[in-house]
Amino acid sequence: MSKQRPVARGEARSGEPKGSAPTKRAGGGDSSFPFGGLQIDFGRGDGSAPLALPAIDIAAEPATPVPAVGGPGSVAAEAGRTESKLVIVGSGPAGLTAAIYAARANLEPIVLGGTTPGGQLMLTSDVENYPGFHDGIQGPDLMALFRAQAERFGTLVLDVDVDAVDLSGRPFRLWARGVEYQAQSVIVSTGASAMWLGLESETRLRGRGVSACATCDGFFFRDREIGVVGGGDTAFEEATYLTRFASKIHLLHRRDAFRASKIMVDRAKANPKIEIHTNVAVDEVLGDEKVSGVQLRDTETGKRSKMPLDGLFIAIGHRPNTDAFRDWLDIDDKGYLVVHDRTNTKIDGVFVAGDVHDHRYRQAVTAAGDGCMAAIDAERWLESQGIAEATTLTAW
Repeated sequence: MSKQRPVARGEARSGEPKGSAPTKRAGGGDSSFPFGGLQIDFGRGDGSAPLALPAIDIAAEPATPVPAVGGPGSVAAEAGRTESKLVIVGSGPAGLTAAIYAARANLEPIVLGGTTPGGQLMLTSDVENYPGFHDGIQGPDLMALFRAQAERFGTLVLDVDVDAVDLSGRPFRLWARGVEYQAQSVIVSTGASAMWLGLESETRLRGRGVSACATCDGFFFRDREIGVVGGGDTAFEEATYLTRFASKIHLLHRRDAFRASKIMVDRAKANPKIEIHTNVAVDEVLGDEKVSGVQLRDTETGKRSKMPLDGLFIAIGHRPNTDAFRDWLDIDDKGYLVVHDRTNTKIDGVFVAGDVHDHRYRQAVTAAGDGCMAAIDAERWLESQGIAEATTLTAW
């Protein structure tokens, strides 16, 4: 049963532990339309026959679910439940992969996926490095498939942000949009958000030449002239990586000194494909349907100039989405959650997966792998506590 909390944000009832007073949020998406009316087109784009993928009937709910080998068949989730053996926070590749494994292990997971579900792939156009799609796939389409597969096995996915948590004891308590959820175990897979310049033109042209991931999108800029914004290790790593594809990289930094390590700066300076520009700020990304250049401003003189470019990579860092968990879990010096022994945290029964702890790889496929491991670890832990029965889904 939903437990409403008519208290203001930051106000705790008498005797309640810290972190237990959320705010009831106004508005939000309709969970029945998780991607705002997104339609998936599996055509190849060349007029040929579309890819043949097995049909998934999410709405089908047989009177008596037919078990499949190794786990349940198509089981519709009970929309109103707020208690579960497992609550997963986040609906990117890590969270939804964890949900697939957990649902097949009969853990009946609830996913609190956020008001912008799907993670960073929702801002990505062509994804060509995720296995299984030899012609590539659009990022939102890939996440829609992840979600459909999780829901097929009975996962309840809710597009709400977690406002506060109480991890002081079991059942763990989480609040989202004023509703309390209880779980015997929790997987935190809230991801990390790329930091942007905050320009309207940058937002408009994301996926059309503006990117925050060189590993994801560098291939599309073969023999092109592109820019990289930033002055830290991330920017220099991205610029060096992009020399594999681009004909020239302009590294743009608003100061005359760099936060990057000396070895990274020296490596970039020695690369004939990289030209470093200091004391320049990007005021606007130029282009209508795709990036055609940038408007620059000299931060010392104020003089403006235009630079023609075919693409722009923003490499000013990522911000892990850890606000609700900072008072409970270990955080490293970069703000990411700390894991112990693969996916465990310092609190028994709380696990971590994906970019919320991984600031090295930050790939969909590694996040999905993390989600798999976290779900298996949660399943084994729940069994050790006598909360879940052993299944044949995982190798012991």
